[in-house]
Amino acid sequence: MSLIAFLDSVKHRDPAPRSRWEILIYPGVWALGFHRIAHGLFRARFFFLARLVNHIARLLTAIDIHPGARIGRNFFIDHGFVVIGETAEIGDNVTIYQCVTLGGTDPAGGRGGKRHPTILDGSIIGSGAQVLGPITVGANARIGANAVVTRDVPEGATMVGIPAKPVVMAAEDYAKPFMPYGTPCAQKFDPETQKLELLRCEIDVLKSRLDALTRDEEHRPRKASGAG
Repeated sequence: MSLIAFLDSVKHRDPAPRSRWEILIYPGVWALGFHRIAHGLFRARFFFLARLVNHIARLLTAIDIHPGARIGRNFFIDHGFVVIGETAEIGDNVTIYQCVTLGGTDPAGGRGGKRHPTILDGSIIGSGAQVLGPITVGANARIGANAVVTRDVPEGATMVGIPAKPVVMAAEDYAKPFMPYGTPCAQKFDPETQKLELLRCEIDVLKSRLDALTRDEEHRPRKASGAG
């Protein structure tokens, strides 16, 4: 992949820069360059050096990409404060906006393994979105701003809300080759529905905690009652 082709792919997704030279000073471009070096060191098992490059990149760009993350061609981070975990996998032509986390969960009880998302080709993740766990975001999917995604996303779906759910797109919006921030701004969302979704999420969390407390109580050894 040539540098010019990469810069042109960024220009296609961001109308702000007036030239390729401007794109070269983007923090997302620098973060990706540092990551290529860190990932090479990581694969060669120079783990300390890889992490050192990672920390320098984070200091300079406010973008934290673990050296173990695998990233395809034409990956574009628009602005900073992005976190990408160790076992994340990112395909070609993926766009991520500011304050996004590709975070990990660990169902293996502290052991290693696949813990972070897989983002397939052409996907867009809007600002503030949290994509968590070893899930797959299908090709050309759109994750709206501030969405929280914890389950697999079908190919081409547009997800919004907490927890994220697919929305029906108008034909003219769905046909667009690129959707800034992955958010269908022309769509009308019902604020009351969003509030209900937030309440449902909180109820689900409380139920999970209650179930965990109930299980702990059931497995707690009972004290034997002795005669006085």
